[in-house]
Amino acid sequence: MARHLITSALPYINGIKHLGNMVGSMLPADVYSRYLRQRGHDVLYICATDEHGTPAELAAKEQGLPVDEFCAQAHDAQKAVYDGFALAFDYFGRSSSPENRDITQHFARRLNENGFIEERSIRQVYSPVDGRFLPDRYVEGTCPHCGYDKARGDQCENCTRVLDPTDLINPRSAISGSTDLEIRETKHLFLLQSKLENEVREWVSKHDKDWPQLASSIAHKWLTEGLHDRAITRDLDWGVPVPADTWPELAAEGKVFYVWFDAPIEYIGATKEWADQDPENRDWKSWWYDVDTDVRYTEFMAKDNVPFHTVMFPATELGVREPWKKVDYVKAFNWLTYYGGKFSTSQKRGVFTDQALDILPADYWRYFLIANAPESDDSSFTWEHFTATVNKDLADTLGNFVNRVLSFSRKRFGDDVPAGGTPGEAEAKLGAEIAALLAEYESHMESLQFRKAAAALRALWSAGNSYLEEKAPWLEIKTDKDGAALTLRTAMNLIHLYAVVSEPFIPATAKTMREAFALADDTATWVTADEAKALTAVPAGTPFTVPPVLFAKLTDEDLETYKTRFGGEPTA
Repeated sequence: MARHLITSALPYINGIKHLGNMVGSMLPADVYSRYLRQRGHDVLYICATDEHGTPAELAAKEQGLPVDEFCAQAHDAQKAVYDGFALAFDYFGRSSSPENRDITQHFARRLNENGFIEERSIRQVYSPVDGRFLPDRYVEGTCPHCGYDKARGDQCENCTRVLDPTDLINPRSAISGSTDLEIRETKHLFLLQSKLENEVREWVSKHDKDWPQLASSIAHKWLTEGLHDRAITRDLDWGVPVPADTWPELAAEGKVFYVWFDAPIEYIGATKEWADQDPENRDWKSWWYDVDTDVRYTEFMAKDNVPFHTVMFPATELGVREPWKKVDYVKAFNWLTYYGGKFSTSQKRGVFTDQALDILPADYWRYFLIANAPESDDSSFTWEHFTATVNKDLADTLGNFVNRVLSFSRKRFGDDVPAGGTPGEAEAKLGAEIAALLAEYESHMESLQFRKAAAALRALWSAGNSYLEEKAPWLEIKTDKDGAALTLRTAMNLIHLYAVVSEPFIPATAKTMREAFALADDTATWVTADEAKALTAVPAGTPFTVPPVLFAKLTDEDLETYKTRFGGEPTA
């Protein structure tokens, strides 16, 4: 059985992330990790804050903090939100760690030894007002491709095209806003991607039949346009320093590596951070070095991160000429929009993850986001859609089923699961249906089709309601008390089954459902087809309690409150 290495795109350090960021990387990675663990796989889920680069320096300056202090505080703030969402990372590291510094410098030295790094003199934007060269993100202006007037010098947020600062129309300093910019000569290190293009193309082509179309099409688009040699150093005060033993002149000038060079390496760095906490029992290289046949590596990211993970980082790994593990499957997502407009950290548009947790518990958000994950195309968040989904799927279909089964049984049969009669045709039919739906759910989870998996899970919940309506124990008890007891015992077993198989989506609620039953030895991690058909995990006589309402229905007043606070359709 293969071990599963899972990473999600590193959230950038400058502020709490929005719901689009959550559903595009970390949340689906968590759902998949939880599912694999429940199925008995050895899983390592690694993530970290991406802490280098221009925005970190700018954000620290805005808050009047040293950049290292700002990043430490921001890391803890982000981690608190992810804990609130119940993201079960095995380790959540920091790209500013000593481990990442050492591995990044190792990669750079090896690339240089193999002839894939070259020192070049280039003409770069210089701001006399600021008294410094401006790295790409310190330059803002109008995108020459789409006309977006807040494009950065490395990439346009609007059309996602990769840019150089000199491409921008009407450029200005992001520090001072000055348009008095000059072009001066300076030296930087370049990764010679052009020399690695054929190797990258061959490697990407091997995954054409495996990867989602979104991931492979973006990778091939970059390859079709041709891989260009790219500067991998910047003039910044904060970052992985260029090693003085290899490039003494550049090190003396204070050059650091480009954030998109060191950030993907942090997947490896964070794994070493994890291992360094318990070196006697954890071997980071067993997950990353010379393990192609043993480890199944899956990456989760939104589409703007795909080029760097399918082309640039693989080129880096190929160029070091060492057997570092490369990704097996790239699960790429489109955008989650907010009423048709982009969620935007920089423009404070949309619902941010800390705000979401202030409004409702994490399971409301986890279920809605995964059930509407932007897999095949963009999907839109609206408060109307969110409210309808919560009420229909969570409150009515699942929550109401659990409450009415346990409440009615307690009222009529006491605090223990009733025995009742022998299962009959209705129970056999239900068991077969549940087993089939469970197999469908498993299939979609295995293939990382999250919306389909959510639909299958919803169908499992609905099957319980259909059974309950068919048997109608509130009527059955008037003429066949044993029959009503059987119906309720069967329904209680469905609740336990739901607790087990719903855990990847709604872990807190799953725990509450499972704890409703005082089972002496409840160690089930999954449900087999035979167990689904039998529905006997919770035997008669098991004490149970009625938990609080699992999901509160959202009212029209709630809807208006949310829309007033966050707004409806964006105006920009």
